[in-house]
Amino acid sequence: MKKKLTMILLVLMIFILAGCSSQEAKISIPKGDSNFSKRSHYGNYISNEKNLSHFIENKMMTKKGIYTNYKKQSYKKSEARGHELLSESSGMWLEYLAYTHQYKKFREFYQATKQTFDQKSQFSYRYTPTTNKKFSVNATLDDLRIIRALQMYADQTGNKTIKKEAARRFASLQKNTMSKGKIASFYDVKTRKSSDEGSLAYYDFSTLKYFESTSEANKKMYKQQLAVVQNGYLGDAFPLYASSYNWSAKTYSNNDLNTSEALETLLHLAEIGKLKQVSLNWLETQVNRNTLYNIYSVNGNIVSRSHSAGSYALAAMIFAQEGKKEMYQKAMKLTWKYQVDNKKSDIYGGIGIEHQNEAYSYNNLTTLLAAKY
Repeated sequence: MKKKLTMILLVLMIFILAGCSSQEAKISIPKGDSNFSKRSHYGNYISNEKNLSHFIENKMMTKKGIYTNYKKQSYKKSEARGHELLSESSGMWLEYLAYTHQYKKFREFYQATKQTFDQKSQFSYRYTPTTNKKFSVNATLDDLRIIRALQMYADQTGNKTIKKEAARRFASLQKNTMSKGKIASFYDVKTRKSSDEGSLAYYDFSTLKYFESTSEANKKMYKQQLAVVQNGYLGDAFPLYASSYNWSAKTYSNNDLNTSEALETLLHLAEIGKLKQVSLNWLETQVNRNTLYNIYSVNGNIVSRSHSAGSYALAAMIFAQEGKKEMYQKAMKLTWKYQVDNKKSDIYGGIGIEHQNEAYSYNNLTTLLAAKY
């Protein structure tokens, strides 16, 4: 009887271990280097960049991450603000450290990023220091940005451990948020469910193409992903793309477009040579006229006439990708107008609104990255 019981327990253990191993994401490391560190060298903003990076490091940086806004703000469940931390900001800062070959700082900050946001299979999108709360959902684009930064570091240093870390991270992310062309906007580690909705701005094609080059099945998925975004095109009259696709309803969103997200979509297409000429022409017109507004309807009507440094910085990145040096420099000139040059200001060197003491991490970090394109 004892012997029989031992055999039953042994068989059960084998099944449990087999089940556990089947849940682990299969890691496939792409061959060769990526092209993520490619630069146009159109920019030469030494003084602006120095002041901006100094502001971020000395006024926005903490041991756990980067403030969402320099200005303290009350907690709001629906959105990160004030001195909350975002994995988005950490990913962008890691990219900057890789661009500028600050490898020791990169390693240290990546460790801090993991300590603050890591959920093993993904990074939490948001952390609230006052309550030590790590949100249970990620933002897929933010994960892809961190993965891209890791690969940039691996390409430049030849570090095989970091290269494997990037591939492992991608495999885990892919398992929870990607299937048959779908890229879910988020995955919830508590409910173990991904969103039905997928933001088209989250389709970072350059990163996807590199990590999905490892098998025919992955290559097929990449083609499906590209089709999802391309089919969201709104038309030549207003040559941008719908904000998202709902996989349950099988419909594209008719919601107004946040311009920074819309431009992320254009940038991802530009990085793989798939940006439509009519979209580029539209963007050139807006930058030349300084009419790149923050919100549009899907019909192209202006919903908000406010401007954003982040949007002009994204436009600059797109122009750099397209080899448009003059337009890149025009867009950057408009971006730097938002830099505070009053040395007595608390946010001197930052991108922000001086009289309100507001400087958002997204605008600051997007500008910093645009300066390196």
